[in-house]
Amino acid sequence: MPTSEDVPAKDSSAVRERSVVRSLLRLWPYVRPVRVRLFSAAFVAVLASCLGLVIPLVLKWMVDGPIADGDKGGIWLGALYLLLLGILEACLFGFRRWLVARPLAGVEAAMRADLYRHLQRLPIAFHDRWPSGQLLSRGTTDLMLLRMFLAFPLTFLLVNGTTILVGFLILLMQEWTLGLVLLAPVVPLVVLCSVFEAKYSLVARKAQDQVGDLTTVVEESVLGVRIVKGFGRHRSQALAFRALAERLRGTELGKARLLAGIWALIMVIPEVAIGAALVLGTIQVADGDLSTGTLVAFLSTALALRWPVESIGFLLAMSQESATATERYFEVMDAEEETADTAGPAAVGGAESDGLRFEGVSFRYPDAEAGSVPVLTGVDLHIRSGETMALVGATGSGKTTLTALVPRLHEVTGGRITLDGEDITLMPRQRLRELVSVAFEEPTLFSATVGENVRMGAESAGDAALSRALDVAQADFVHDLPQGVHTEVGEQGLSLSGGQRQRLALARAVVGGPRFLVLDDPLSALDVHTEALVEAALRRVLEETTALVVAHRPSTVMLADRVALISDGRITAVGTHHELLRDNAEYAWLMSGADAEGEAGAAGDAGAEAVEGSMR
Repeated sequence: MPTSEDVPAKDSSAVRERSVVRSLLRLWPYVRPVRVRLFSAAFVAVLASCLGLVIPLVLKWMVDGPIADGDKGGIWLGALYLLLLGILEACLFGFRRWLVARPLAGVEAAMRADLYRHLQRLPIAFHDRWPSGQLLSRGTTDLMLLRMFLAFPLTFLLVNGTTILVGFLILLMQEWTLGLVLLAPVVPLVVLCSVFEAKYSLVARKAQDQVGDLTTVVEESVLGVRIVKGFGRHRSQALAFRALAERLRGTELGKARLLAGIWALIMVIPEVAIGAALVLGTIQVADGDLSTGTLVAFLSTALALRWPVESIGFLLAMSQESATATERYFEVMDAEEETADTAGPAAVGGAESDGLRFEGVSFRYPDAEAGSVPVLTGVDLHIRSGETMALVGATGSGKTTLTALVPRLHEVTGGRITLDGEDITLMPRQRLRELVSVAFEEPTLFSATVGENVRMGAESAGDAALSRALDVAQADFVHDLPQGVHTEVGEQGLSLSGGQRQRLALARAVVGGPRFLVLDDPLSALDVHTEALVEAALRRVLEETTALVVAHRPSTVMLADRVALISDGRITAVGTHHELLRDNAEYAWLMSGADAEGEAGAAGDAGAEAVEGSMR
């Protein structure tokens, strides 16, 4: 089961050393289009917060003036001022929320669209390495965290910082000695916040990676529910899920302990300072050195600053989580896309109808260990224009890998592949994938209609082409579905049988009438009678194209004009089916289905006769 430990992410030291500000600044290209509304919202929030600091000044005026003088009219006037200030403050905060709601939803949507677009352009090797749950969590949970950060913590880091600065200036102007008492906790608070930030960044990253692991388990359990139920593995899957959930719970509790600790200290230290200022201020009032109104205003201002100060821990925690979410998002966005299409000559080889050529092709997976044996080595193969070549070999010999190189799902690491003399690496991918159509052994269908799934092979295919493709694939069962070709097949096409999914995948491959066709054992899930019908129809299609067909059964091999035998990543023999049966013991053994390699020596002429007899 893949976990976050398998994902090529930054190590803990890198997380520790990275700058939160530098990480969050990478969001600027997305924020730039809405910067005016965000800056306006921040200004409105600062104005609203500073209005709250005017209230203590009104209280000072009331205590030292109307209340001391017994002026009831002045008291009612002061109360009216306080009410109006409160209403105006509330309206300004509501206006700030309205300013940021729509643009930040747009920022989140733009980031999610860019992530999805980028995922489609990443090489297959990337998707082989990354668990899907990790990618899902980056496109959902992480982006939600970023939207919340832009909406609240980002603004209030500025708002609360400004409020604290203005508030302390007011305190120092009212009574500088008491103001210095309240300033005393600043140094220890800065040190505590720095220690908290370093520790919280590590645990925040760990928790978000574990959310990705948990998402992967849920996704695999849902998609593989038939396997889970069929083998009675629901208990073991539940235990695996519980183990990951407990691990995530432990990490979240660690986060909660850190946050509780810093919040407690941030609350206690300022409260002690306020208490000390209250005692000193009371003594000064008793000595006549300070007016009662000034003490009331001072304490009211100090209490008004409690929330901005106490929220520092919460805002720092959200900033750390957002910085981690930003890093996780850009870990995917920074992954290198498929190599860009390079301009090159229209044709590199000779004849216009040269077919498909493999010239000294070698391939090693990008994450393979240095010095490991390549999957393919020096493959030379020529499929003439209009010819069908069957590719036969034992399991693990490199058949599927070789077919994946033709549409450039993987890039060759040595040699080259040409289509009608043109090097495929010099062709735009869009054009290449219009020329080459593929059908894989494991058919993948999408949550769409039958027609939409088939037309993925050629968007411009009309109804006639769709009907022809379904006919070639012997997919007449489509007409018996509730809405025919407009029937939704459901996620992964699991509402259909394996043979039905494979026939729709075959129809998708042939619907556009491609010039080159690559089929990876396209008939493996069909019954004998359906297979015979599909082969008869497919033979007509193969007459009009150049095809490479991975084959495991003699019946599929018989569709081909010639056969290539691949062994340990090399083409070891090429010839007709009958020639290889007669002259190549390994091929005869593969076609006869012998149980032991020792029988291959005797499988030459005798095996050929047996297999040929079964084909007649």
